[in-house]
Amino acid sequence: MGFSLDFIEILKVSMILFAVIDIIGSIPVIINLKQSSGKIQAFKASWVSMLIMLVFLFVGESILDIIGVSIGDFAIAGSIVLFFIALEMILGIKISRDDIPDSVSIVPLAFPLIAGTGTLTTLLSIRAEYSLSSIIIAILLNVIVVYFVLKYLYLIEKRLGLGGIAILKKIFGIIVLALAIKLFRTHSGL
Repeated sequence: MGFSLDFIEILKVSMILFAVIDIIGSIPVIINLKQSSGKIQAFKASWVSMLIMLVFLFVGESILDIIGVSIGDFAIAGSIVLFFIALEMILGIKISRDDIPDSVSIVPLAFPLIAGTGTLTTLLSIRAEYSLSSIIIAILLNVIVVYFVLKYLYLIEKRLGLGGIAILKKIFGIIVLALAIKLFRTHSGL
């Protein structure tokens, strides 16, 4: 039997990943990262996040098993990174002392914000239910959306204005903090 695509399945997987990646909800976090680093490299962040997702799709569970790290441990590490990002957003302080401005396109933007623990764990779980081709196409479609959001972030910033960005940053900072705590609590057994 030849290669066939199930467009309904691709749409389902795309929507699941879109909800988990939540690039629209991450806009205030991304704006905060851009303000602290000076720039976001849309192509680099998109490419690296896609690479992380694809590698993890194929060998993620094996890699974690080899190094003796559970998916729960992985999720807790991601929650701690998100916790510090949230504190920066809420309190308006800079915790990160990284002097390399390009690095925010990789950490924390590509990982753990775009290809975070939620996304990677979701990829492992949907493999049992959906075809590999549908998942790969869904990853590509989501990365295209991510790229355009990152590429045209300046238009979003312009539309929101300084006041709107400040308000969104505080609101989403609290949401990111709550998500970090929930992720930590869920996987730490507390």
